[in-house]
Amino acid sequence: MKESLNKCDCEKCDVKEMFYENVEAQYIEIVCNTKIEKAFKKGDVIIEEGKPIESFIYLKSGLVKLYKQGADDKGQIIIIAKPFDFVNLLSVFSDTNYNYSVTALEDSVTCHLDLDHIKNMIRTNGEFALSIMKKISTVSDTIILESLTIRKKNIHGRVAYILLFFADQIYEDKYFELPLNRREIAEFIGKTTENVIRTLSEFRRDGLIKIFGKSIEIIDKEKLQQVSDFG
Repeated sequence: MKESLNKCDCEKCDVKEMFYENVEAQYIEIVCNTKIEKAFKKGDVIIEEGKPIESFIYLKSGLVKLYKQGADDKGQIIIIAKPFDFVNLLSVFSDTNYNYSVTALEDSVTCHLDLDHIKNMIRTNGEFALSIMKKISTVSDTIILESLTIRKKNIHGRVAYILLFFADQIYEDKYFELPLNRREIAEFIGKTTENVIRTLSEFRRDGLIKIFGKSIEIIDKEKLQQVSDFG
C-alpha cells in the first residue's frame, strides 16, 4: 500500500463534485487540502474489522468488498463498493471501531478525509448533514434489498444474478474477469463453493456463458436474465 500526501487541487476535487454543493468554499478547501490518497493492490486489506475509525473514506478508483469475518474463518460479503462509494459509512458515525473489513478486489485508490472536519460540517450545516444521512440510507437500502433479492432465489438464480451484476453494474461489458473467486461468490450469495462451481459448469454446458479461467463471457444474456428473474 502506498500513501500520497500531495494536496489536491480544490477546483478539480472529486469530493467537491460528490456532495459539497451546500458547503461553504472555505470548508471545501480545508477538506481537500488535508485529503490523503492511498493506493492498494488487489488483495490488500483497506479496513480491518476491530480497528479504530480514524477518517472518512471514499473509493476513488477500483473495486472493493465489505465483509464480516465469521468465527469459523468463513466470511460474509456485505456489499461490493465501486468508485465514489463511501466505504466506511456503515460504522463511521455509529462506533469508534470498524464492525467489518474492506479488501481490494482490484488495484484501488481510496481518499481519506479528516473525520473531525466532516463532523464539524455536519454540526454546522443542516443541508450537508441531510446529504450524508441520505447517503447512509441509500447504502443501507441497497444492502437490505440486494440481500432480500438474492436470498429469495435458488442457486441458479443467485449465480445468474451475480454474473449480471458484474456485467451490467460494474464492468458494463459481457466479457469481464470475475473479481471474486468461487469461494467468495459462495460467501456473497450464501451457498457453498461446490454449489457455485457446479452451477457455473451447468451454465457453460447450456451455452449461457463461456469460462476462460477467471474470465467470463456472457453468451445468452436474455436466457441468463430469465434464470436470474425466475430462478
